[in-house]
This record gives sequence, structure tokens and C-alpha cells, in this order.
Amino acid sequence: MFRPCIDLHDGRVKQIVGGSIDDSQPDSLRTNFVSEKPPAWFAELYRRDDLRGGHVIKLGQGNDDVARKALAAWPGGLQLGGGITADNAAEWIDAGASHVIVTSWLFRNGQLDEGRLDQLGQALGQARLVIDLSCRRRDGDYFVVTDRWQTFTDLRVNADTLGRLAKRCDEFLIHGVDVEGLGQGIDEDLVRLIAEHSPIPATYAGGAKSMEDLQRVTALGQGRVHLTIGSALDIFGGNGVRYEDAVAFNRKNGADSQARHSSENQA
Repeated sequence: MFRPCIDLHDGRVKQIVGGSIDDSQPDSLRTNFVSEKPPAWFAELYRRDDLRGGHVIKLGQGNDDVARKALAAWPGGLQLGGGITADNAAEWIDAGASHVIVTSWLFRNGQLDEGRLDQLGQALGQARLVIDLSCRRRDGDYFVVTDRWQTFTDLRVNADTLGRLAKRCDEFLIHGVDVEGLGQGIDEDLVRLIAEHSPIPATYAGGAKSMEDLQRVTALGQGRVHLTIGSALDIFGGNGVRYEDAVAFNRKNGADSQARHSSENQA
């Protein structure tokens, strides 16, 4: 299924090439799209079309106010990530987020901090938590990257990691950082890994360029892996996927799923 996004940078909705955000080198930023519309406009659009489970990601400072306005426009319909800690997680739920998404704060010195994961669980509960396992490939394996995808950790995204962390959260968000923002197609190896080994729903993002990618991820994921489409989407200046087509895909597949479920119950 298609899940929407609202990526915020300097208070504006942007589509950015993965891994190019580096505060120490501002000139390294590669941007595919900058919207003239405010974030709340996109949230209202997603609310109109009943698109749930999309994510609002705050990329750096200066995004809190517009993020709150977006959440207020679609209360309970969007997840919120960026700068989340055990101290502020509940505040964003109160602001209207259905879940909070956390990555970098869970890691210290390149390693997963189980104590911090415990703190988040105590502050929030498993049902409101999405763990971001966005990753890059190195030596044939996928490793979680933090600090806006600049820093490699020692945590591999594999069956063991997915199975273990699935007991601590409600969903995963996983960007294929090596293909993020390039619009050259999904990282099918990563999608297949998630589909085969994640016990809980996951959203994959990175490289989607066509409706065929949405169909492929849906088929591979057997309904448990969702796809975020960014730069290829026409509402973000792309020409690969019409937003209305993605919405129609969800409506059709949602109806088909309900029909299968009803048929199975009757059988």
C-alpha cells in the first residue's frame, strides 16, 4: 500500500537526495523539490483521501511549528519523526501524531542503546513507537545509519534484528538510503529482506519511480510492507507517479483485501 510523506527542512516541504544533508557542508545538500505550499496543505490532502500511516520527518532545526500544524490538520493520521527522545515523545503524541519515529537517539557510539529503548517504552508504550532502521549497504550487508544518514552503526538489518526489535515497537520505517531521492527504482533486495523477515508492518522508502514499484512492493510484502513515494510523485514535482493513481491503488487494494477477508470468514 502507498503511504505518504511530508519531509521538512528549514520549515518547508522538500524532497532531498538521501545522505546529502550535512550541516558541516551546507553546499552538499541536493534537493529535488521545494514546495511553495505549507506542510499542513499536504496533511489536509492526505486526510481528504484517508491516507493513514504517512510520516512527517523533521530534518534539522526550525521545523517544530510547521510540524505541529501538519499534525493538527490530520490528527491521528500521521507519524512524526526527527529529534525524538524519551523526554519529548509524549508531547508529539499529544500534538496529534499517531506514532513517533525514532532512530539516532537510540544509538550511542555506533551501538544500539537498550537502556534508551527501555526508556522510550516506559514513556510511550510499544503501540505508539516506530523504529527507524534506515540503512546503507556495506560489504554485502545493510547497516543502520544515523545522524541524518551520515553515520554507520554496527547494527545490521537482518532477520535477527527485525525479529528482536519487532517485540519493542509497532512498526518499522526503513529508508533504502543508497537509492533515496534518486528516482531510479527501489532497492528490491532490501524490500525482499523486510518482507521475508519482519514480523510486523514496515514502510519502505527509497527510489520508487513508478506504479510498478508500488505493485512490486505490495506483492513482495504480502500486505505487510508499505511504500512511500517521494520525488517521483507529481505533488512533489515528479512525473513518474500521479498522486491520484496511488490513492486509487490503495482504495482498490483495500477493497480487495476486505473482500478476501469476508470470503475467508464465510468459508
